[in-house]
Amino acid sequence: MPRFQTTAVHAGRDDFNRLCVHAPPIDLSTTYPIPDLDTGSASFDALIAGEPSAANPIYARLHNPTVARTESAIAALEGTQACVAYASGMAALAAVLMARSRHGRHVLVVRPLYGTSDHLLGSGLCGVEAEFITDAGQVAARLRPDTALVVIETPSNPTLDLIDIRATVEAAGAVPVLVDSTFATPVLQRPAELGATYVWHSATKFLGGHGDVIAGVVCCDQAHAAELRTLRATTGALLHPLAAYLLHRGLPTLTLRVEAAQANARELASRLAAHPAVSRMFYPGLPGARGGHLVGTQMSGPGSLMSFDLRGGHDAAARAMARVKVMTAAVSLGATDTLIQHPAGLTHRMVPEAARAAAGITPGLLRLSVGIEHVEDLWEDLAQALAD
Repeated sequence: MPRFQTTAVHAGRDDFNRLCVHAPPIDLSTTYPIPDLDTGSASFDALIAGEPSAANPIYARLHNPTVARTESAIAALEGTQACVAYASGMAALAAVLMARSRHGRHVLVVRPLYGTSDHLLGSGLCGVEAEFITDAGQVAARLRPDTALVVIETPSNPTLDLIDIRATVEAAGAVPVLVDSTFATPVLQRPAELGATYVWHSATKFLGGHGDVIAGVVCCDQAHAAELRTLRATTGALLHPLAAYLLHRGLPTLTLRVEAAQANARELASRLAAHPAVSRMFYPGLPGARGGHLVGTQMSGPGSLMSFDLRGGHDAAARAMARVKVMTAAVSLGATDTLIQHPAGLTHRMVPEAARAAAGITPGLLRLSVGIEHVEDLWEDLAQALAD
């Protein structure tokens, strides 16, 4: 079997020789000619039932070849039977929640996690009742007969806590576990190998990697994927083929980008930890990090996201964001450039204030998504932004 780096370059390209192409083709058709009615009817039945393909795609809401190639590539990277792609990460999460609501209303959620995920789970919009806990060690004790899903994010957003996936799966027993692995990517962590039923990514981030595509993916086995495909076809939450092309195009450099950004992050985190303006660091690669023992086992490295609390609180955080020159003050993460943002005021603004405080999301907390620029340029930019 090819090694990960080779798979990242070649996955999803199995039909390229037959098609006589070198770059992924973009199929923009919304509808497909039907050679005969029997074939068309059989294809429609197969696709609406969640089959990965059929003799005829029928209609782009049911199937698109460009999207299917991208899904195949990402499934290969995660080591799962299937991948189902959506128009955004939130559309992907909503699909899983709707699918699981047929099996029970109760969903157990470990905080912290991405703010909009927190909001969607707590809203009840997808037919589930979320119970939030702050310690994955409580999972077994909080299960109910109607528990349909356990949701964890590791590393967590924005405090970079690491949760033991295998232990959580064991605690959940027969209840499926969904892991948001956006921060880690399959370069550093593959939750399905540890027993997770669903591996979810905001593919907008590292998988796309260039800040020019919004997408979400769920990697899982074929049985769960069929249910998700049916929901996608019915609700219309499909990924556009141009977005799928951009996502596929970013995968060959995924390993290079993640490793380069991680090398920068290791250096910046150690320097920030010693900076007088910083009261607390959140980075899995530093001593004392919550779940840090999982680096080198569950995760092959600590990644390139970090957060740090400024002694001057909200005003100091706002001042630092306004002062950066090399970095970009913006939400999102996983792009080639370094992004800095304020969780309490932006990505986690919809999370209840008490829950933010309990998770350590303070007014002085800044989150840094480290890019692949030269590390000294990044440090000089940070140093001047944090200066008195």
